[in-house]
Amino acid sequence: MLIIGATATEIADSVRQQIERAELAPGDALPPVRALADELQVNRNTVVAAYRHLTQAGLVEARGRAGTRVAARTLVAQEGFARGTVLRDLGTGNPDAALIPDAGAALGRIASRPVLYGEPVIDPDLAEWATAWMREAVADERPLRLTVTGGASDAIERLLAQTLTRDDAVALEDPCFLASLNTVRLGGYRPIPVPVDAEGMTVAGLEAALDAGARAVVCTPRAQNPTGASLSARRAAELRAVLADHPYVLVIEDDHFSLLSSQPFHSVIGPDHQRWALIRSVSKFLGPDMCLAVTASDPDTAERLARRLNPGSQWVSHLLQRLGLELLTDPHARAAVAAAAEHYSLRNAFAAAALTAAGVPTVARDGLSLWVPLTAPARAVSEQLMRRGWLARPGDEFVLSDPAAAHHLRLTVHDLTDADLERLASDLADAVRAATLTKAG
Repeated sequence: MLIIGATATEIADSVRQQIERAELAPGDALPPVRALADELQVNRNTVVAAYRHLTQAGLVEARGRAGTRVAARTLVAQEGFARGTVLRDLGTGNPDAALIPDAGAALGRIASRPVLYGEPVIDPDLAEWATAWMREAVADERPLRLTVTGGASDAIERLLAQTLTRDDAVALEDPCFLASLNTVRLGGYRPIPVPVDAEGMTVAGLEAALDAGARAVVCTPRAQNPTGASLSARRAAELRAVLADHPYVLVIEDDHFSLLSSQPFHSVIGPDHQRWALIRSVSKFLGPDMCLAVTASDPDTAERLARRLNPGSQWVSHLLQRLGLELLTDPHARAAVAAAAEHYSLRNAFAAAALTAAGVPTVARDGLSLWVPLTAPARAVSEQLMRRGWLARPGDEFVLSDPAAAHHLRLTVHDLTDADLERLASDLADAVRAATLTKAG
C-alpha cells in the first residue's frame, strides 16, 4: 500500500484509486493517522480530513480500536417492489396503479407527427402550461427558465454534475430519499446530513452543513421521503434567512408530491438567491414510467443544465411531453389525480389510527407512506414481520447519521383494505414485543 498526497483531497484520491483497482480489499486496514501523517510529512488534521472524506463516501469505515478499514461492498438500497417474494410487500413506495389516470385515449390524440432534430427541446404548449404552474410556486418576478428532464432524479443528478466536482459537499435531509442519497454517493460527492423534524429540514442542521462547506442543498418542501414531513411557513422563512448569506450555494427543491399533496407549498429559496432549481415530476400521479419532470431555475443554472443534456439524450421524448400535458390539462385526469390525493391521505390516516390503537403510536403526515417509530430496532422488527407474512423497509436504509432512523419502519399501506390494516397493526405490535424480548434475552 502506497498512499501519496499533500492535501486531504489528494490523500483521499490515492486511497480511492487503490480501492477501485482492487489493490485494497474490504477489511484492509489503513495506516493510523499519526503514522501516515509522519510518512507524508503533513499535519495530522490533513489525514483526519482525508479519512473523513472517504468515510462519508462510504469507502472506508472507522472501527474504533480496530482502526480505519476499507468498507465492504454492499448493495445499494433501491426503491420499488421486491421480486419473487410471497410476502405482502409494504416497502415499495409506489403509487396505486389503479389510481393513475388511463392514458389510452390521450395517446391517440397526441401522436400526430414526428419531431425532428433542430426543433425546440421543450414542447411549446407544455412550456406555456408549465411556466404558469411553476410561477405559482415562484411567486416573485425573478427570471425563470424551464428545463425538461427524464424525471426528478435525472434532474438532480444533472444539476449536481453541472455545479460540483468530486468530493464537494451536498447537504441532504437525514433520513433521506433513497434516490437522492444514491445519486450523491455514486456521483462521488460528500453527503452532509441535515436532520428533519415534523416541520422539515432543521435550521441548526442547515447552518452546520453550510459551515461545513456544502456547495449544494437538496430539500423536499412537501411529503419528505421517508418521514412525510412538510415545511411549515415559519420553518421555510427561517431557512431562507440562513440561505440569504449563501446566495451562490445551489438550492434544489424536489416538490415530487406536488399535485397530490395536502400541504401548502413553502419555498426555502429567497428572491435574491442566485443559484436555485425547483423540480416537479409527474411520476407520483401519472406513473413512474412517464419519466418526466419540469425544472424551473435561474437562467444560468438552466443554461448549465441544458449543456448537461446535450451530450446525452438531448431532449425528453415529445410524445411523453405531449402525453403529460394532455393528462395534466384533461378535466377527467385531473379529477382522478384529486381522487388519488384524497385516497392516499385517508388511507394513511386510517392506518396511523389502527397502529396507534394497537400500541404503535404513529402520525400520518403527507406522502405515499408512513414513517413508523418503534421501541425496538427496526431490523429485528422487520424480521418478526416476515414471519407474519409482511415485508417492510427498515429506516436505517435511509439514514446518513441519525441513529433514531434505525428505530423506524417506512410502510406503504395505502392499497391495504381495512381488514388488512387491522391485521397489520396487530402483527406489528406483536413483532415489536417479540423483537424487544429477543433483544432482552
